[in-house]
Amino acid sequence: MSTISLIWGILALVGMLVGFFPCLGSLNWLNIPFSGVGLIVSIVALAQATPEQKGAAVAGTVSCSIGVALGFIRLMAGGGIL
Repeated sequence: MSTISLIWGILALVGMLVGFFPCLGSLNWLNIPFSGVGLIVSIVALAQATPEQKGAAVAGTVSCSIGVALGFIRLMAGGGIL
């Protein structure tokens, strides 16, 4: 499950980076819920992981939280959230 959270985090970061391109900022409306679900999956994976597998779960948690935070900031800066 920690591998799934790592892959989910990588996809969340890729979606967040695509959302930073001009005229594609509305993609963050899809990426923020995707990253939020990935954050929940990553936290569950972190709670269930053995000490050898915690690295992937931590990386997934950090990357999903970065995807949520920067996507939200991008929406605020672009006027997507009033």
